[in-house]
Amino acid sequence: MIATSRGALNAYSQVGVEASIASASPHKLISMLFDGAILAVSHGRLHMQQGNIAAKGASISKAIAIIDDGLSVSLDEKAGGELAQSLKALYEYMSNRLLMANLKNDVAGLDEVSRLLNELKSAWDSIEARPQTAAPSPVVDTAPQRSSISYGKA
Repeated sequence: MIATSRGALNAYSQVGVEASIASASPHKLISMLFDGAILAVSHGRLHMQQGNIAAKGASISKAIAIIDDGLSVSLDEKAGGELAQSLKALYEYMSNRLLMANLKNDVAGLDEVSRLLNELKSAWDSIEARPQTAAPSPVVDTAPQRSSISYGKA
């Protein structure tokens, strides 16, 4: 009975996640990727401390996949220029750091990546929190206009 309930709960949870993704803005989707990577690193840390090697590897691999196949791939290097290139390099660093932390059971490596992800997420979320500025109004010349029509006067 418990397994059936747990399976139903997982299925219901998955439907909720899929519905959230389907209705999310592109900005929200990136925020969700940050959340997923942060959670996966946190789970990896917990499994590392508990000595659960398989679960640790799965969690850290999930975090790497989110960073490489989600966050990094979503960068528009043409539009983003130097900022996008810097983020791409940071994402590569985080993936490598996670890989080495996994191989060496390095909690400090996981903590570093978690801190970086949280800082990036905070910055990303603050972008959406700012009110959008309206497009500048066209400048209207309020001075009286002189007509080029002379009405027969020279």
